Amino acid sequence: MSRIKAGVLGVGKMGEYHVGVLSELRDVDLIAIADKDQQRGQAISERYDVPFCKDFKDMLKQVDVAVVAVPTKLHYPIAKEVLNAGIHVLLEKPCSDNLDHARELFDLADRKNLILHIGHVERFNGAVQELHKLVDDPILVDCKRMGPFVERMKDDSVVLDTMIHDIDIILNLIDSKVVRVNVMGRSVFSDKDDVVSVQLAFENGCIANILASRASQNKERTLSITQKDSYVILDYTDQEIYVHRQSSSDYILTKDSLRYKQESLIERIFVHKDNPLKLEIQHFIDCVKNGTPRKVTVDNELYSLEIALGIMEQIQKQKRISH
Repeated sequence: MSRIKAGVLGVGKMGEYHVGVLSELRDVDLIAIADKDQQRGQAISERYDVPFCKDFKDMLKQVDVAVVAVPTKLHYPIAKEVLNAGIHVLLEKPCSDNLDHARELFDLADRKNLILHIGHVERFNGAVQELHKLVDDPILVDCKRMGPFVERMKDDSVVLDTMIHDIDIILNLIDSKVVRVNVMGRSVFSDKDDVVSVQLAFENGCIANILASRASQNKERTLSITQKDSYVILDYTDQEIYVHRQSSSDYILTKDSLRYKQESLIERIFVHKDNPLKLEIQHFIDCVKNGTPRKVTVDNELYSLEIALGIMEQIQKQKRISH
């Protein structure tokens, strides 16, 4: 297989990002795009000079790989049809809003010897890749993923919309099973959960606090990790990592005030910054062309989704009890 022939199904905001990256890759020919919104599809077609299909089925005989970036409720039926056509799939996260459907898709891909890659783009953030070199025995993990409400995501809970990124990263960072989950959540701008706070307790004693909000006027994407000898802070947006070591604290009492003093050695970690989506698509293409092993095992893909869906189920139970 020399040059890969690719198609994109769904050209909303995320789908257009994929179109932009694929159109610039040297070993990929972007054959066609498809979207149920004909006006949107034709606009993207003209912008990137790529043919537009009214029906995605029209492109299936023309491509080797397909990016599926449609609404979550359509992930299962469309990905299933594309896989059945013998085409490798990059399916935007979440794989599905149903764990059995997700298992079925991975089983189908395995039977047909196809790659099914789930689009967790944060895995390819340069800072996240460096993080694995710095963390070996986490005690406490704190994640914040906050920002303003976006109308186009109102059909998904914030858990499947954004929190699943942090769940995925934490579970792949902490080599231990989750033994307890505490959840609080509420709706603000939609009939789904817009603010969710989760505490995960792991078998090895580690605790993870995850806050996801799409009701915040300030955008924040951070992760911090406490270890016995270091405190690691990661900024997803800037792809920066700082490590605090040898910290000390004291109180300074004067006649007029009581002040808190803290000192530590702070190391800024060098991070190779590149477009995470470009790196993700290149990895997917490399898996297809060269048989490169997947970055995350199928079992771990399913485990992240299982935890996310379990969080949503807990919130729904709480709502039923309160009503």
